Amino acid sequence: MKRVLLIGGTGQLGTAILQRWSECDIVAPPHAQLALEDAERLGEALDRIRPDVLVNAAAFNDADRCETELPRAFEVNAVAVGGAAGLARDAGAVFLTVSTDYVFDGRADSPYCESDAPHPLSVYGVSKLAGEYLVRARRGRAFVVRTCGVYGSSGSSRSSFIERLLAHREAKPMKVVADVCASPTFAGDLADALQRLVRSEAYGLYHAVNTGAVSWYEFAREAVRQAGADITLEPIPAEQWQAPAVRPRFSALSNAKLAGLGIAMPSWRDGLAAYLGSLGVSAGLS
Repeated sequence: MKRVLLIGGTGQLGTAILQRWSECDIVAPPHAQLALEDAERLGEALDRIRPDVLVNAAAFNDADRCETELPRAFEVNAVAVGGAAGLARDAGAVFLTVSTDYVFDGRADSPYCESDAPHPLSVYGVSKLAGEYLVRARRGRAFVVRTCGVYGSSGSSRSSFIERLLAHREAKPMKVVADVCASPTFAGDLADALQRLVRSEAYGLYHAVNTGAVSWYEFAREAVRQAGADITLEPIPAEQWQAPAVRPRFSALSNAKLAGLGIAMPSWRDGLAAYLGSLGVSAGLS
C-alpha cells in the first residue's frame, strides 16, 4: 500500500488517516474538488492518480437530517459508495469504506458481531446498509468496516462531542443521554486499525471500535474525570432528547473478527485518554 486516494480527508477519521498513515503517499482532494457522488470526476481521479487504495471516509452522517433528506442520504451513503467500489475494482484498486452501528436495532444485550442480522431503525442506518450491499455486489477487493461514535480532531469547523463537552461553561448541567449504550471510538485508534486491515488483504466486512459498551452519560463522566474538568452532567432518557431519527438503544460492536487477524483495539477508556492527550488535556489522569 503506497498510494492512497482519500475521500473525506477533512473529517475526523480522514484527518486521523492523514496524520497516521505516514508511510503512504495520500492524495486527499477537498470536497469542492472531488465528491464521492461525482462518479465522472472520481473515475478521472482514479485514472490520473492510480492509487493502490481508495478510502471513503465521507458520508452524509447527520442521522436527523437524513430523515428529511432521504434522496441525498441514499445518493451519498448508498449509490455513490457502490459506484466508487465499482470504479475502484475497474481501476485495480482496493476499496475501503466505513459503515455504522446504526445498521442494528439495538435489541441485543451483548456487542454485535458481523454475522448478526442487521435491522436499521433510521433512514441513515438503512442508507448505510444499502451501501454495504452495493459494495458487496461489485465483487471487488473491498473492506466494509462498521464503527461507532467516532470522535477526534478534524480539518473542518465541526467540533467533537468531547470538545463540546469540555467547552461547556453554563451554570446549568449539561444533559447527556444515559440509556443509550455504544462503543465510542477514537479516530486515531480506528485509523491505525484500518491501515493494518488494508495490509492484511483479508477483504470483507469487519467491526472496528474501541472495546467495551458504555452509555453516553458514563462516557461523558469519564471524559470529565480524565480531564479534571469542573462540569456538571445531568443524565436524561433518550425520549427527552427528542431527536427525529430513532437510535438503537444498544449498539456496541464486537472486534472478534478483527482480533482474529491479530489487530487489537484499545478500550474506550484508553481511546478517550489518547484523544485527550492529543488535545493536551490530561489533568485528571494522575
